[in-house]
Amino acid sequence: MSFQFVREVMSPEELKTQLPLSDFAKKVKKERDEMIKKVFTGESDKFLAIIGPCSADNEDAVLDYLNRLAKVAEQVSDKIIVIPRIYTNKPRTTGEGYKGIVSQPDPEKQPDFQEGLLAMRRMHLRAMDETGLTAADEMLYPENWLYIDDILSYVAVGARSVEDQQHRLTISGMDIPAGMKNPTSGVLSVMMNSVVAAQASHTFLYRQYEVNTTGNPLAHTILRGATNKHNQSIANYHYEDLLLVHEMYAEHPKLKNPACIVDANHSNSNKQYMEQPRIVKEVLHSRRVNSDLAKLVKGVMVESYIEPGSQKVGEHIYGKSITDPCIGWATTEKLLLEMAELL
Repeated sequence: MSFQFVREVMSPEELKTQLPLSDFAKKVKKERDEMIKKVFTGESDKFLAIIGPCSADNEDAVLDYLNRLAKVAEQVSDKIIVIPRIYTNKPRTTGEGYKGIVSQPDPEKQPDFQEGLLAMRRMHLRAMDETGLTAADEMLYPENWLYIDDILSYVAVGARSVEDQQHRLTISGMDIPAGMKNPTSGVLSVMMNSVVAAQASHTFLYRQYEVNTTGNPLAHTILRGATNKHNQSIANYHYEDLLLVHEMYAEHPKLKNPACIVDANHSNSNKQYMEQPRIVKEVLHSRRVNSDLAKLVKGVMVESYIEPGSQKVGEHIYGKSITDPCIGWATTEKLLLEMAELL
């Protein structure tokens, strides 16, 4: 047969028993979840900065970055809630390349999912204990959710996954905010349909069980730009794009907590990573001149690491992305402080 079953990996229950949350981490998770939820329900007017490396590839470098980030997060906490990106699963357009620490705990070695699950959870737990921050991750594999459902405070569904039924249904069973990105084609109705599905209740098969979900009222949209048939990037963070999303929400009055996050990288920046600060500032300007957009746009996503740019696997430049290029630490710190002034 075509499938070769290598070995059975540990269950979510086994992983959580081996690497449990500390009492401090449990407290942080509860407090942060409530604080972030209030942004989406409108009870808080704070702005979200979902920011961090494109991929969390090296625990020590990621924790170095996060400890720096935590200090700035405290400085801007009256205006901004910082949610660090600890992205442990990475989609690959062609299926080639580094797929995240869950697949390859060592990017230069062969896949090892057993060790990858341990590495993923260790890094998240260390981040919570050292920084007091809970993180965002991409839900690339829906069946992995139970390994980290007690850790994450935010989940994103990527442009290549947002049309997938299992992703939508799994999100409907979560109790934290989940952002549904527009697809690479840019068709916004696909994104909206995904939110409709994620906010509804469902019955489906999940990890060998028939399950029921109650729907996720915190599911929302993420604008990340698009690509046309000529492989040209088409941005969708401009004022008119935000107005269009606002109008589309009005056409779905049953949706709860209308919200949008703007991804400042990917096709919105044409992968020109240094454009991210300018894009963030334009989004903030759009919010300032339109009260409807101020209520709709709850935050931004930014790809950021210690060193700017990116490198190939094996180059070993500390704190530099091995996937998409990121802004460096100096630019990151400046951006967060400027955002707080502009809010």
